[in-house]
Amino acid sequence: MSAPLPGPLAPLGPLLGHYGYWAVGAVILVEDFGVPAPGETILLAAGVYAGAGRLNIVAVAAIAFAAAVVGDNIGYLIGHLGGRAFVHRWGKYVFLTPERFATAEAFFDRHGGKIVTVARFIEGLRQVNGIIAGTTGMRWRRFLAYNALGAALWVGLWASLAYLAGDHIMAVYEEIRRYQLYFAVGLAVLLAALVVRHLLRRRRRR
Repeated sequence: MSAPLPGPLAPLGPLLGHYGYWAVGAVILVEDFGVPAPGETILLAAGVYAGAGRLNIVAVAAIAFAAAVVGDNIGYLIGHLGGRAFVHRWGKYVFLTPERFATAEAFFDRHGGKIVTVARFIEGLRQVNGIIAGTTGMRWRRFLAYNALGAALWVGLWASLAYLAGDHIMAVYEEIRRYQLYFAVGLAVLLAALVVRHLLRRRRRR
């Protein structure tokens, strides 16, 4: 029997109905190391499923959290092992010189925790933040801590809202995403300001 999944979530009904928790874990896992997959969407769908009594919300949240953390750590490993060499070999063709990469690395080392935590809520950044952290040399333990915090907040927000809102989740989701756009723009402006400040301080030291 299909769960009452509303609107854009409906196509995930057969996947969840057949594979259940495995679908939740697998989709979120692969999304978090760069594979295009509907990780946030399946988390919402699983929350609605749980609200309808077809899944356990605690199990959904636990599996989603574990998959998110493991997926981002796979991304970190990819960036850590291959990213730096790739940047130094090919970066010059997109004007990313070793000097500019060193500046980005220092910036991420200083502010990377905030970026990793917030990136979980931003489409595009959620899929690559582990790779970026690994490429720029962010310390793994620091990445793990902030990544786990971001994953807990992300899973907690969407799983609980979907569980409580049920058929109305898409209306709630779209409303939050509307304000999320303003938040993302504000974050981009803040990050740009921090980069400019870092470059100015570096120039003054020279």
